[in-house]
Amino acid sequence: MDKLLTNLTHELTGTFLLSLGAFLLAMLFTPIYTFIAYRYKFWKKQRTTSTTGEMLQIFNKLHADKFKRNIPTMAGVIFVLAITIVTLAFNMNRGQTWLPLAALIGGAFVGLLDDIINVRGNGNGVAGLRSSLKFVMISAIGLGLGWFFFTKLGFTAVHVPFLNDYTLGWLIIPLFAFVVVATSNAVNISDGLDGLAGGLLSISYGAFGVIALFQSQTFLAGFCFTVVGALLSYLWFNIYPARFFMGDVGSFALGTSLGVVAMLTNTLFLLPIIGLVFVAEAGSSLIQILSKRIFKRKIFISAPVHQHLQATGWPETKVTMRFWVIGYVMAFIGVFLALAGGNI
Repeated sequence: MDKLLTNLTHELTGTFLLSLGAFLLAMLFTPIYTFIAYRYKFWKKQRTTSTTGEMLQIFNKLHADKFKRNIPTMAGVIFVLAITIVTLAFNMNRGQTWLPLAALIGGAFVGLLDDIINVRGNGNGVAGLRSSLKFVMISAIGLGLGWFFFTKLGFTAVHVPFLNDYTLGWLIIPLFAFVVVATSNAVNISDGLDGLAGGLLSISYGAFGVIALFQSQTFLAGFCFTVVGALLSYLWFNIYPARFFMGDVGSFALGTSLGVVAMLTNTLFLLPIIGLVFVAEAGSSLIQILSKRIFKRKIFISAPVHQHLQATGWPETKVTMRFWVIGYVMAFIGVFLALAGGNI
């Protein structure tokens, strides 16, 4: 028992120090980024049309003040750099942290290209990379990482809570890619209010970090809490009224990596529970698009759902805080189901 407590204390101390290190490093990078962002005007250009082609009148009305204030984007580079440096220096492990770190960097690369095109656009509604091109690039990253997951790490099965493990063989590669694509896009869609995506991501990574600790995946738990530490630094400046936005470089990086973490902890079916708000955000956008294309009418005043709630009169801060509360509740439920359902 004493040895077990000693090992647990050592693991908790290690993850705490990684988290603290990422927090402090991100804090150190923040004034550097801020100087560059304001010096070179990293302003996010305002979109004028939706995915289905009509004018974004409600969206632009809801967010008009943000575009007037010229808030810089691409702040995700701060926590991407902090997480990468801390992981490479103190927490690198082939089986546990190589994949989520590669996903983080790969997603950040796609998002950075998207942000640069948006920032350097001519202001006529250019939104960045075409959606189809982003889909192809993230899918390629997912397939490549899925190949490593299958051939090098030897994963062939998924666990269904309270039931059993089901062997998929090589089919786990396209499933892995699907999870990466779905999670990265869901997080990207959710990044629309001050502090919303950052807070939800810190909750989700914290939950998966706890699950990884229970599974004795110490390096993976350390990675998750490294992300939490870096995100807390970001949130200090991103809560309402935001000083800057993470941009696609941040949302795609953390969304892609979150899907990988879920696969490494073999908690695929707990991912939509822990990330329920992300599912609701992406689902509401999908429902809106399908309804407009098939039935020629809208289900929501504006999608995703956080914009619908804003349009009904909810203040931005109320939407964010209540979504955080939902995130915390679902994170607790997810960890409980991991304990009770045989994932640990």
